[in-house]
Amino acid sequence: MTAMLTAERLRKTFVLHLQGGTSIPVLDGVSFSVAAGECLALSGPSGAGKSTLLRMLYGNYRADGGHIWLRHDGADLDIASAEPRAVLAVRARTLGYVSQFLRVVPRVPAIGIVAEAGGGDRAAAADLLHRLNIPTRLHSLPPATFSGGEQQRVNLARGFIAARPVLLLDEPTASLDAENRDIVIGMIREAKARGTAIVGIFHDAAVRDAVADRLYPVTPLQDPHDRDHSDQRAAGAAR
Repeated sequence: MTAMLTAERLRKTFVLHLQGGTSIPVLDGVSFSVAAGECLALSGPSGAGKSTLLRMLYGNYRADGGHIWLRHDGADLDIASAEPRAVLAVRARTLGYVSQFLRVVPRVPAIGIVAEAGGGDRAAAADLLHRLNIPTRLHSLPPATFSGGEQQRVNLARGFIAARPVLLLDEPTASLDAENRDIVIGMIREAKARGTAIVGIFHDAAVRDAVADRLYPVTPLQDPHDRDHSDQRAAGAAR
């Protein structure tokens, strides 16, 4: 099977300049590959660096060492060393990402947010929002007015509408009730059937068991008590 995404010996350390240059090692020696139609679940305790790893795979965080090989436009591109313009091209055509939180321009309506990610197809956006139980009366409203679960469903619609060959999922069902959780499980299974390679974080064991083909354990590099807020502190770290 063709590997769509391969991590080789990835390493990441955050340096906190506002705290005297303190170094926080997060990841070291991370290696795995994901094939088309396969879902790899990242496992490990909170604070182990799973979300940091996803952000590295997406190009938001630079790796301090190693490679991230992505199958893009018929060739392998190393996200770890790619120029910003190449990363943007990858996101436009090959690599999708559903984060834990919806971050969008204020006052843009939900249907516009989803349609923009799907090339402007408002009909497809409406269908996906309906599938995720976002009623028509909310489509023209900005998601800032929505509940946390509704915002997450808009986020999922935006991530799935483009049908990228590789998809990263960071706790996609964390804010959802059982009914909507099952809908998302169905969407993930359909994406796999289309050949999408998926790397995800699923703290809900039932969701993980329903969609994951393999687990990759992410091991904390230091005392978890010192790492509980490493991702928040990383926002001010030099990268």
